[in-house]
Amino acid sequence: MDSEQKSIFSTLDYPLLSGILLVCSLGLIILYSASGENADLLIKHSGRIVIALIAMYVVSQISISTLSTMSLFLYLIGILLLILVLAFGIVGKGAQRWIDLGILRFQPSEIMKITVPMMAAWIMTSHSMVPRGVKIFLAVLSIAVPCTLVILQPDLGTAILIAVSGSIVIFMAGISWKIILAVGAVGAVSAPLVWNTVLYDYQKERILTLLDPWSDPLGAGYHAVQSMIAIGSGGVGGKGWLSGTQSQLEFIPERSTDFIFSVMSEEFGLGGFILLMLLYLLLVVRGFWIGICVEDTYSKLLAGGFSFTFFTYVFVNIGMVSGILPVVGIPLPFISYGGTSIVTLMIGFGILMSISQRIKSH
Repeated sequence: MDSEQKSIFSTLDYPLLSGILLVCSLGLIILYSASGENADLLIKHSGRIVIALIAMYVVSQISISTLSTMSLFLYLIGILLLILVLAFGIVGKGAQRWIDLGILRFQPSEIMKITVPMMAAWIMTSHSMVPRGVKIFLAVLSIAVPCTLVILQPDLGTAILIAVSGSIVIFMAGISWKIILAVGAVGAVSAPLVWNTVLYDYQKERILTLLDPWSDPLGAGYHAVQSMIAIGSGGVGGKGWLSGTQSQLEFIPERSTDFIFSVMSEEFGLGGFILLMLLYLLLVVRGFWIGICVEDTYSKLLAGGFSFTFFTYVFVNIGMVSGILPVVGIPLPFISYGGTSIVTLMIGFGILMSISQRIKSH
């Protein structure tokens, strides 16, 4: 390999890249079946993956020090976009979450999964003269503002992920257990207030349905019941690609997006599940390894925050389609059909690749 080639590809972290490409390839196979063998949809999704990979590469070229100085600016842009969504966003499926630019439609709340941990890490590591208590307050505030704006759309699932992405950064910065317990106590005490004033009726219904989805199998519990039937019927070896009865007969709702894991489990069984989990584990472990090996605190917090957020993404999606968590509309990373979500994830991994360069340079 000559020097020019090295300069082009030296920023790529090949374990991360290999894991991403393998998961995306598996995702295309599953999506083809989940979409009813829709070749046009598959081509469209493949194009989005290519765009996302390009975005990942571009971000990997930016030094982590530059990203750190851009944290506040990117965060404020994200907040502005969330305000614009509430004012001018288009409505779809009962929620106002998207901005339509004519040639494309994107969901600004997805951007906050990147900018919030960047902002929290920047606050916790900059301005050494600022008291630690003030830093924690500002970091919490930087999480609370976008979460509130996203909840108003309403999009509780994305708000939860944004909260997790920022909170894990604060936790990794060394927050006192007394503060953590105090926040937990406040959360427990305020739970009835949140239930009565914040949650919409359909969100309450989803939580209640979680306890007994079979109480209304044709109504509120339909999604969970059909999903669990599909997962259970896959067994160890699965029914075979394109041969899942629940998916091919369209019993599974949103089978190309939020519930695509049910399709995979029915057709590929326990073996497919294990393979997918191993690939996800590769990405999560590699991300944490980068965070452990890098020296500067901002990079450590950011790498750990993104890695844990990605893990939460996977856990919440599989948990909701398996009936152990409420249905909150979280896609399965690199598998579900989508645009903004996959680009956001790739940008996150691009940042991890940028951070990994600090390890190589030392």
